[in-house]
Amino acid sequence: MRARAGAAALWVGMCVVAVSGFLPAAAVAEPVPASRPAGLREGIEQAVADGFPGVVAYARRGELESRSAAGLADTASGERARPHQRFRIASNTKSFVSAVLLQLEGEGRLSLDDSVEKWLPGVVRGNGNDGRAITVRQLLNHTSGLYDPTTEPEFFAPYLERHDWDYVYTPREVIARAVRHEPVSAPGDRWTYSNTNYLLAGLVIEAVTHHSAPEEIRRRILAPLGLKDTSFPLTDPTIHGPHLHGYDLKGQDVTRFSPSYDWTAGAMISTVDDLARFHRALFGGRLLRPAQQRELLTTVPTSDRSAYGLGVQHLDLDLPCGPGPDAERIGVWETDGGGPGFTSVSLTTVDGQRQLVLAANVFDLAADLEDEPRVPRSTGLLKAQVAALCD
Repeated sequence: MRARAGAAALWVGMCVVAVSGFLPAAAVAEPVPASRPAGLREGIEQAVADGFPGVVAYARRGELESRSAAGLADTASGERARPHQRFRIASNTKSFVSAVLLQLEGEGRLSLDDSVEKWLPGVVRGNGNDGRAITVRQLLNHTSGLYDPTTEPEFFAPYLERHDWDYVYTPREVIARAVRHEPVSAPGDRWTYSNTNYLLAGLVIEAVTHHSAPEEIRRRILAPLGLKDTSFPLTDPTIHGPHLHGYDLKGQDVTRFSPSYDWTAGAMISTVDDLARFHRALFGGRLLRPAQQRELLTTVPTSDRSAYGLGVQHLDLDLPCGPGPDAERIGVWETDGGGPGFTSVSLTTVDGQRQLVLAANVFDLAADLEDEPRVPRSTGLLKAQVAALCD
């Protein structure tokens, strides 16, 4: 989905054998069960009281992990939310895509400094757009300057106005809509979040490997790490298996929704456990060679409290960790996602010792397109973050 980077900051603010040949899945150490951090359960229960039908969470401290759930997965049937249930992860997808491209660079099959034109001749041309001047790196860190058509209400008219939840956009159709607009800035000039970047990144994966981008993600990441509850649907609007239902702010069930327009920008489905396992491997340096790990975490500024790497974001969170009124600043690596019916965030402290993955089943697309609040205001989400990330 188009969700702006920094859902974690948004939530805090509102509360105020591997195919790459690098490392086999067996090398990923697994945490052991633990009692949940004090306050985490209370936090997600408060979030439900604040208006989210259901919230699921995974937390880890060192090698100790815990899972929590509160509220409902399905308001119609009364089914309870459970930590193992699947949900659409939206823009969390981008870190999977970035990891694949970085693996390809580590194998010498491309360079982050390659132009988009080299791999996708003629795809980015016209109206001031020039793929010869845009690099793969600039796609991944959102400094290409390319326009994002998924910010337009009319883009979603097939879904929101005609209620055609099966409507299919192809990635090249979305990119063509983007190129019909002038760029929002010159390549490399500044950071501007655009899903167009990651649709092009997916096409680059396919041009380099001659396989589909979802297949490369599956065989390079999902299979080696054993992410059995993570999938990449192309056009299927249904979430299969145990899952949360997604809702807008009016309580309408919007679970059924074609992910085609989001593709490598945000079409994947996962669970809090699978996202945590992936990010444990990614930020722990188990998926990438050292040079590519440094590239992943090399950032460009987005604001005074955040900076964007390659599909991941660094945030400085001010959390009330102590008994006094002063906030403690905690540095985290973050990915997030918001799309029809679902919002989620994954936080990993810079030292890798603590993780929190939260997912809730509200995201109002129509409100988001009007720059209105798209999730309920909640003090509970802040409480959950404090419980998981503070000492």
